[in-house]
Amino acid sequence: MKIIIALGNPGQQYANTRHNAGFIIADELQKSLGFSDFEKNSKFDALVCEKNLGGEKILLAKPQSFMNNSGQVVKKMLDFFKIPKENLMVLHDDLDIELGAFKISTDSSAAGHNGVQSIIDNLGSQQFKRIRIGIEGSEKKKDRIIPGDVFVLQDFSKEELELIKKLAKKIVGEL
Repeated sequence: MKIIIALGNPGQQYANTRHNAGFIIADELQKSLGFSDFEKNSKFDALVCEKNLGGEKILLAKPQSFMNNSGQVVKKMLDFFKIPKENLMVLHDDLDIELGAFKISTDSSAAGHNGVQSIIDNLGSQQFKRIRIGIEGSEKKKDRIIPGDVFVLQDFSKEELELIKKLAKKIVGEL
């Protein structure tokens, strides 16, 4: 069994923000791969759906705690299902990666991402796979005049949102 955790903030006011790139990708994966519908699981404080892919059960979850508390949800799920950290994949936004691109990393620091840091703190390890979704890129970042913590809470433009949604098709191969 594997668990894919998408990071974001709950609530309609955050639905299309840059910080919710993980949730946006999760919604696209759920639709395109035919996962069950997301259902609220109060035991984990997450929306959860599932699918068997290649003979393996995959849980896809969107924590309903706020981003900075995502680690509590992840820890509860891994403990309950007795899943090793190596079977965890986290989808999250990354300011240092070009919009419309993604990178995969394992055993790397949170690099200032509070949601990822929460997971590392709660698991006591950074030994899990991350799919880092580009929301800006370092070239544009140096020209930005607003702080990153404000920038990530801004909505994607319609064109930017389409770029993010298209990434789901590329990410499928990494599951």
